[in-house]
Amino acid sequence: MEILVKLFGEGEKLSVLQMSSRGALMFLIMLVLIRISGRRSFGVRTALDNIIAVSLGAIMSRAVVGASPLFPVVVCCLVIVLLHRAVGRLIAASKKFSRVVEGDKILLFEDGVFLKEHMKKALVCQEDLMQGVRKSALTEDMEKIKKVYMERNGEISVIRK
Repeated sequence: MEILVKLFGEGEKLSVLQMSSRGALMFLIMLVLIRISGRRSFGVRTALDNIIAVSLGAIMSRAVVGASPLFPVVVCCLVIVLLHRAVGRLIAASKKFSRVVEGDKILLFEDGVFLKEHMKKALVCQEDLMQGVRKSALTEDMEKIKKVYMERNGEISVIRK
């Protein structure tokens, strides 16, 4: 037990070695938690997926700096990961639940017309939309574009004619 205290410390007064040891341990624990959470956590990048990244980072940092005890932090993170996985499964199983949690895509442009009300709802201006078109379709010529959407994760996607 004494060796663990020397290696990981107690409380907030930690040496460089103790904080580094805690950081390395938390890194390994995070690898396990991310595997439990699934690829969606850092691949799809919807609001739900951002919540897990921010929450885990904030909570895990408390254990690294000694502001909270290690075991409760790990358990809390495990609970968050399991909740994320459960909500992800519900999203995959239910279109209605998916819309409630993540919203729906928003049509911003169609057949030569910028849909101003939809753009207002999506909180984007014409230049934001054009930036997405340039990035996604590699053109500024809107005559080559059939539709532009704001996807559920906030990205702008383009369908060419």
